[in-house]
Amino acid sequence: MAEAQIIDGKKIAGDVRAEVAKEVARLIAEHGVKPGLAVVLVGEDPASKVYVKNKAQQTVEVGMKSWEYKLPAETSEADVLALVNKLNNDAACHGILVQLPLPKHINSEKVLNSIHPDKDVDGFHPVNVGRLWVGERALVPCTPTGSIILAKSVKPNLSGMDAVVIGRSNIVGKPVAALLLRENCTVTIAHSRTKNIEDIVKCADLVIAAVGIPEMVKGSWIRPGAIVIDVGINRVPSENGKTKLVGDVAYDECAKVAGAITPVPGGVGPMTIACLLRNAAQAAAMQIGAKSVFA
Repeated sequence: MAEAQIIDGKKIAGDVRAEVAKEVARLIAEHGVKPGLAVVLVGEDPASKVYVKNKAQQTVEVGMKSWEYKLPAETSEADVLALVNKLNNDAACHGILVQLPLPKHINSEKVLNSIHPDKDVDGFHPVNVGRLWVGERALVPCTPTGSIILAKSVKPNLSGMDAVVIGRSNIVGKPVAALLLRENCTVTIAHSRTKNIEDIVKCADLVIAAVGIPEMVKGSWIRPGAIVIDVGINRVPSENGKTKLVGDVAYDECAKVAGAITPVPGGVGPMTIACLLRNAAQAAAMQIGAKSVFA
């Protein structure tokens, strides 16, 4: 059997950003509104700083306004909440993202829940979670949205497929299951404590692995020809004494069996910021009562 088709997340993310740029230009031309995204960073976490810089750069590249609020690690919870409230009330700001992790003295759930649901571009607010599950127009978490776009790049109509989601987090597992139901898939949610997980995964036409365990999914688990979307990003020791990135899927094994598979890195990862920008454009349209090409 031929090796699996490699799903190019970098290219598809570029296509999504191009769609966002078109939508931004339309909102400016037809409604006089330039979408704006605010990112709040508290502290000096190195990975977060790089991520925020990339977000800001890509926000400007698609034609949006970008604001970065970099606060010292000792900033009080009350001051962070006050900033979020200010942004909630700023009509020029259509999306708010508070970068995680926050310092330990700040209640992350409290801060995230203080973001107005219509500006919650991460899609984590309970109101957006509820909207997603009941089928209303919602801002949906970025990584699940990107995972579905990648799967549909291989098979545009997912209707009727047997899908297995490995992982049950609020950030990926649960929302991606809801999105798969919207696509008319039959969905099973498995996780690290699922009995006979190999047998369950073997029945899947589509596997989305988001369990956070390096290379947990083996080639012997994969049904021949299945689509495999690997959300995992894990750092493990490499042969040269450094670390390397691997997914939740044993890539070399699974690529020999699957019909299509995402690599790590270069698969789901690039889709996350692209879908964040997509959410910001959708949020702007929602707030002015306009139709959006994304919802």
